[in-house]
Amino acid sequence: MTVLRSILLFLLAALAEIGGAWLVWQGVREHRGLLFAGAGVVALGAYGFVATLQPDPNFGRILAAYGGVFVAGSLIWGMLVDRFRPDRFDVIGAALCLAGVAVIMYAPRGA
Repeated sequence: MTVLRSILLFLLAALAEIGGAWLVWQGVREHRGLLFAGAGVVALGAYGFVATLQPDPNFGRILAAYGGVFVAGSLIWGMLVDRFRPDRFDVIGAALCLAGVAVIMYAPRGA
């Protein structure tokens, strides 16, 4: 249950951070206005909060592992929202990142 909770928190964090960054991008780069940018700032703040809910107490481990989730999530966001089509190297890189997440977060550790 702890691993499932951790994975769900990583997914929620990715949604908040990637979505927040996308909203800021839309507000500033695509000239969609301060409402988009402001909503993005709020979502980015939510990301910071969600990360604190991870069961592991080590900030560095959580952030390092989340980096892999962010890489894969960003490619998925681009596919779903911006019609981006990753090539095989994008997919291989994302898979390597997710393998790193699994090792960092879920490998058995001695006491």
